[in-house]
Amino acid sequence: MKDIINDLLDNGNKLPLVEDFYTIQGEGYHTGKPAYFIRLGGCDVGCRWCDAKYTWNPKQFPPVEIAEIINRAVSFPAHAIVITGGEPTQYPLEKLTEGLRSHGLEIFLETSGNCHIRGYIDWICLSPKKNSPPLEENLAKAHELKVIVESEDDFNWAEKNASKTSENCKLFLQPEWSRYETVVPVIVEYVKANPQWNISVQTHKFMRIP
Repeated sequence: MKDIINDLLDNGNKLPLVEDFYTIQGEGYHTGKPAYFIRLGGCDVGCRWCDAKYTWNPKQFPPVEIAEIINRAVSFPAHAIVITGGEPTQYPLEKLTEGLRSHGLEIFLETSGNCHIRGYIDWICLSPKKNSPPLEENLAKAHELKVIVESEDDFNWAEKNASKTSENCKLFLQPEWSRYETVVPVIVEYVKANPQWNISVQTHKFMRIP
């Protein structure tokens, strides 16, 4: 199966692009930063509350030449590129990231961390999922750990993953959007009692931007 995927993607010269667009980063450590998003199709994690379920089936998104993706990215004034999904680490990202880096762009990755990370990445935002846990090597590499909170049970999951990150990793708890009103007060009290954590909210949804 892996060989078939490599053939379709021409060893990383093509990727299953869902969409790419220029916007403002809405969550996590880089909230408020202008960024060009490259969203790849395909995900084997399948979170119940995922707000990008339309990306899950990579067969719906024919492979696009990375040269085309890079040309569009550099046509905008963004200094930061966010590679997201889906789960982008399912694919060889070396050629895409090398091409973007050659234009002096910072490359940020959003991942569940369940696959090996390939390519040059300046900033790894790892959001671990219980149904497909991250590789420990990726937890050690993460610059930012962002745990989605549906209930108080998720705090134990957050601490378990945080214990495997580096001392410089930024730690965030983010309310699951459909339970925002319910879980925010609980997260606030937890962070006040555990100040190594910060709160992330999906500000792009409040701003009504992509």
